[in-house]
Amino acid sequence: MGPADQLTVARMAAAPLIVALYVVDFSGHDYWATVLFAVAMATDWFDGRLARRSGRTSAMGSLLDPVADKILVLAVLIVLVDRGVFAGWMVAAIVAREFLVSGLRLAALERGVVLGARDLGKLKTGTQAAAAILGGIAAGGAVDDSVAWWALLVALVVTWVSGLDYARVAPGLLRSRPAA
Repeated sequence: MGPADQLTVARMAAAPLIVALYVVDFSGHDYWATVLFAVAMATDWFDGRLARRSGRTSAMGSLLDPVADKILVLAVLIVLVDRGVFAGWMVAAIVAREFLVSGLRLAALERGVVLGARDLGKLKTGTQAAAAILGGIAAGGAVDDSVAWWALLVALVVTWVSGLDYARVAPGLLRSRPAA
């Protein structure tokens, strides 16, 4: 496991700590959780760049990277539903899309194809992360919840547009024969 994959695993491992920081009540806990979330999400950009620069991209990294993003972002969005910042239906719609695309990725993998991140998928992750950051700031009281709500609405639309982009390429993958 190279340094890029280690960063990906560290991003997944940060999720429980970030959730704990949001849940445990002490002065500034929402801000600490939000800062740690932002730092963890920054590793998403850094690990990809590191892997490409060193020429050490791997199938494992291609599979783990989107899983790490989903674990981290969805954990924060769900906690912020509990905190009353986000509407549950919005986060549920995002979670549903994530499961659908993950299913497409698994079906493609079964056929020997690693379905890598698409440009809209990267935009989706960025808008979700931005919404989560604004949600964390709203949980701390620095901005109104409506700012975070609108950011999540943008992320929700981009999330589903991205999902439709994956669905557009899926029929060709699903018609091919599974790998033996």
